[in-house]
Amino acid sequence: MLRHYHAGLFQGRGTVWNLSRFGWRLSGNLPLRVGQTCSLSVGLPNHQSVLVASVIVKWVRGDEYGVETLITDETDEDHIAHYIMERVRESARSIP
Repeated sequence: MLRHYHAGLFQGRGTVWNLSRFGWRLSGNLPLRVGQTCSLSVGLPNHQSVLVASVIVKWVRGDEYGVETLITDETDEDHIAHYIMERVRESARSIP
């Protein structure tokens, strides 16, 4: 789902594995370190790309990172929240 992320002048590509409104787990090809900030461009299904202007890296495990969202455009935040709610509804329907 993640298209790319920027840390300073460098760009990485990766994937979001877990997603919530305020914290994400991602993996990528550009190494990050705890405390580092970066921006993310994310492609959500059925939506345009959303931009998370700033996240901070909370933990690192190899090429996986836990990040906390700091600055998101309100419209993009709404798209993310809508995507999460769709996934929750799909999960609820699949429970017998």
